[in-house]
Amino acid sequence: MDEDALSRDDVIGKVCLTRDTLAAHPKGFSGWAHLTEVDPDEEVQGEIHLRLEVVPGTPAGRLRCSVLEARDLAPKDRNGASDPFVRVRYNGRTQETSIVKKSCYPRWNETFEFDLEEGAAEAVCVEAWDWDLVSRNDFLGRVVFNVQRLWAAQQEEGWFRLQPDQSKSRRGEGSLGSLQLEVRLRDETVLPSGCYQPLVRLLCREVKLGTQGPGQLIPLIEETTSTECRQEVATNLLKLFLGQGLAKDFLDLLFQLELGRTSEANTLFRSNSLASKSMESFLKVVGMRYLHGVLGPIIDRVFEEKKYVELDPSKVEVKDVGCSGLHRPQTEADVLEHSAQTLRIHLGALLSALSRSVRACPAVVRATFRQLFRRVRERFPGAQHENVPFIAVTSFLCLRFLSPAIMAPKLFHLRERHADARTSRTLLLLAKAVQNVGNMDTPASRAKEAWMEPLQPTVRQGVAQLKDFITKLVDIGEKEELDLQRTLSLQAPPVKEGPLFIHRTKGKGHLMSSFKKLHFSLTTEALSFAKTPSSKKSALIKLANIRAAEKVEEKSFGSSHVMQVIYEDDAGKAQTMYLQCKCVNELNQWLSALRKVSISNPGLLGSYHPGVFRGDKWSCCHQKDKSDLGCDKTRSRVTLQEWNDPLDHDLEAQLIYRHLLGVEAALRPRGRAGPASAGAAGPPGGPPLWLGRPAALGAPPPRATADVRPAPPNPCPRRAPCQVLGDPRCAFGSSLPLLGEQGLGLSWAG
Repeated sequence: MDEDALSRDDVIGKVCLTRDTLAAHPKGFSGWAHLTEVDPDEEVQGEIHLRLEVVPGTPAGRLRCSVLEARDLAPKDRNGASDPFVRVRYNGRTQETSIVKKSCYPRWNETFEFDLEEGAAEAVCVEAWDWDLVSRNDFLGRVVFNVQRLWAAQQEEGWFRLQPDQSKSRRGEGSLGSLQLEVRLRDETVLPSGCYQPLVRLLCREVKLGTQGPGQLIPLIEETTSTECRQEVATNLLKLFLGQGLAKDFLDLLFQLELGRTSEANTLFRSNSLASKSMESFLKVVGMRYLHGVLGPIIDRVFEEKKYVELDPSKVEVKDVGCSGLHRPQTEADVLEHSAQTLRIHLGALLSALSRSVRACPAVVRATFRQLFRRVRERFPGAQHENVPFIAVTSFLCLRFLSPAIMAPKLFHLRERHADARTSRTLLLLAKAVQNVGNMDTPASRAKEAWMEPLQPTVRQGVAQLKDFITKLVDIGEKEELDLQRTLSLQAPPVKEGPLFIHRTKGKGHLMSSFKKLHFSLTTEALSFAKTPSSKKSALIKLANIRAAEKVEEKSFGSSHVMQVIYEDDAGKAQTMYLQCKCVNELNQWLSALRKVSISNPGLLGSYHPGVFRGDKWSCCHQKDKSDLGCDKTRSRVTLQEWNDPLDHDLEAQLIYRHLLGVEAALRPRGRAGPASAGAAGPPGGPPLWLGRPAALGAPPPRATADVRPAPPNPCPRRAPCQVLGDPRCAFGSSLPLLGEQGLGLSWAG
């Protein structure tokens, strides 16, 4: 798109990657893709409900086409809707339905008949159009049916996705430019929780026993994990142990393993090991709210001031900061001095905020840093290594958490947009200063960029502040940790939170001014909202009372980013809350989050109204009964896969299991080929490990329990679960995990 401040943004071009294209690149598509022309006739959406049947007769019978309804059609008019009608074409004849005004969910229930000709190969084309009084009609999509197939089936009925019209010629490839993309398709089948219990128990047992136990699975995972996927594996393991309450123990085990193979203190935690990547993921998952509290005000001030800041004399541009009128232009020395002063203020404010934040830091983060501090001090006890425990903490806190968030605040959800060039330079210099403080102002860090010298007094002062902060941070006893965790456990952690605009239907009219901005928080217990993130929650909806979360038609409020939450109040009466999001991404995330946490609720609605009840009728279907159950199937707009839960334990277990299957060939030489080779040598210092074929360790709990999600449909043509992975009788081979009651094919012997 080309952004325009006053008029509508202009479309430059598009890149379209099909599912087949992505499936052909298991490790992801990466490269330059040509932009192609955007033709409105190709930008279609929605589905149409049709019934086609062949009616016997003379001489060759008749073709009967019933056009029933459509849903989620593209809005082509300025009112946020369309005026759709359907055109059916066969063998040179055309018939049309009536026009449904201002609807993306029209109903026609009209039937057309055509004479069939013996041996005719003509296709039946069903096209949806948006009727316009003055200009040309807009194309909404088409479905084409093969007549020979209809002859064989006699009847075909269902919802059919509307397809674009790709008959037009295109411009030459590359004439509109190109986009460099990295896209990866992940399509996981997640089994019921019980199927993963053998793997989860095995991993948890190893973490609980620590280095004193016989377990060698986690070291083997680290050794067989490539650099490209180490971050992903670390994140999956970390989230799995967070769900089991063992994140601190897991990280402590990794700390000990890395310390055991590190001889030089100055190389500690500097590589992208499993310990470094896991700790990095841990801080992002658990400490994001803490990060916002510390960094948020400083980042906001940098963005608002937009000052020109530069310390490198070779990059100073005096013309950008010259004064107009009677004032003389600033010299290079003036620029450097003012830049240093600005950075000193920002760095001082950040260090002060950090010093005051000990109590705000999550207890599990403090306890993890305490373990890290102790382990490093035990490994390097000498006086010459006095700063090593502090540097070990700052290598994660400053170098892998604070500094990256300062350089790219949008990626850490501190800002909605990326910074411009001037602000980015200020943030980069501030991040460098934070790194120097985190490195404890070593001579090596000072020698790299001598032009950072003007900040040295503030950096030296910051080192003292940071050491004092770390000393207080790691000074947390077991009792205090338990008390803080108990306090936090009484408050369910947020699944998603952020600002939304709320509007409840009262009266006849709905105006944009009736939307009020509030801060919403969704937990596993309730959806609550308040004026600000820190203020007391003014109202909440119990999660068990939610009956549906759906998108609202654009024409209802004049916005394309409105959703509705249908719930029951304390009196058991159905209520609807309308919430407006800032963009389509936010809308999809909130819808998906609400659906995921309420997916097991009893009484979920089977249908809903995509419009609003205005005056005396529903805007979508014009029904006059306000208590009507709905006019469209629910959960058809946005799929549940469009947003990932922060902690989806079954998904993490599936990803870890898939990784183990992928490195099975590397693990097998270390272990043994199967149960028959009882004397085969396993990993040094532990029992032999073998992966795969026999039945899983232990039996999973029965799937009939209420808290276990139903298993997905078995794709095997035999409709029976395989007893053994890679059974040669199975056409699916070893690419599928075990389905059904058997659990996972991962066993631990010894």
